[in-house]
Amino acid sequence: MIQLAVIVVVTTLATLFLGRYIFHQLSDPCRGCSSKECQGCARAKKVAIIGTQGIPARYGGFESLVENLVQSSSNIEYTVFCSSKDMPTRPSVHKGARLLYIPLRANGAQSIPYDIISLFRAMGGYDTVLILGVSGAIFLPIFRLISRAKVVTNIDGLEHRRQKWGAAARWFLRLSESIAVRFSDTIISDNKGIADYVTETYKKNSELIAYGGDHTMQSLPLNKQLQILDRYNVKANEYAFALCRIEPENNCHIILEAAAKSGTRLLFVGNWNRSEYGKELVARYTTYSNITMHSPVYNLDELFALRSNASRYLHGHSAGGTNPSLVEAMFFGREIVAYNVVYNRESTFGKAIYFDNADSLAAILATPAAENTTLAALAQKHYTWATIRNKYEQLF
Repeated sequence: MIQLAVIVVVTTLATLFLGRYIFHQLSDPCRGCSSKECQGCARAKKVAIIGTQGIPARYGGFESLVENLVQSSSNIEYTVFCSSKDMPTRPSVHKGARLLYIPLRANGAQSIPYDIISLFRAMGGYDTVLILGVSGAIFLPIFRLISRAKVVTNIDGLEHRRQKWGAAARWFLRLSESIAVRFSDTIISDNKGIADYVTETYKKNSELIAYGGDHTMQSLPLNKQLQILDRYNVKANEYAFALCRIEPENNCHIILEAAAKSGTRLLFVGNWNRSEYGKELVARYTTYSNITMHSPVYNLDELFALRSNASRYLHGHSAGGTNPSLVEAMFFGREIVAYNVVYNRESTFGKAIYFDNADSLAAILATPAAENTTLAALAQKHYTWATIRNKYEQLF
């Protein structure tokens, strides 16, 4: 019985390798000549992107990354795998990128089969596969047996450390991360803290590429901005602003407790009704007249008005690497008060104000806010989409 099993495994692997070789030979029009004069070699690079809800972007950092990658004028043809369950509209093309839909959600437990199915459909016809996150990395060993595409994986922010996952989910995510690092041609870290972790844990170097944030800078007349502020019941330079997914590792409870203690006017935007954690915070803090807990805002004009007129931006993220909302906030030159972890210090180059708990944050909120033009200058230097896009295209 054991001998039969060994024969089956060896035969299957041999068939896969032989099929892979024949497929590559038949599908490669230039047989690896790499000549600039060869039409096959000079054709547009085909890149598949896996691991997001999809575009047009309306959810998080990875979606914004893809939105800004695909608008490239380079000789690259993008295919983006999208969730038909998460996207309210399902165009077949967006900004020149082809959109293919998977009938599963891109987050939570469904993210694993979602990514695996996307990888399966991307096995042939692509020069590079960009994987955002590690949910489906368990399938990478099989993918590498069949596909010759270059695999570039952005491992995101150490998902296995997030408080929302149980022990089994954390174990699986750690396993997926290790497989992603081993079976990818290139690993992308979005923060020096993540890059150091990859080097220390896996003895492997990674490419350091953060996120852009200049897409948030809109041209909006002052009177329009004031109208938006009126709708949110805030006044220019008289409120603190926070924006994030409502999860324990983003320390929303600390920010709310500090605002309640200090009496600071706080406008906090997030998906409050998606978890028990968020619902409990709403029940506890909606009675405070100085605190407004608003549902998610996706309109860039509204976000521009709210960010540019806030006295300070509060950032509570404790897990992950470079957070897109922090990068975006830096462009506005407002005072930034961030949770005191290595990722936030690296993202802001040590130039923000940092808090450790509700008491330390409440003490900061009790003092007048000041502009931080240093952070705005650093954002212009390091976090424009043109810079980020060029780094990705060099990998492709």
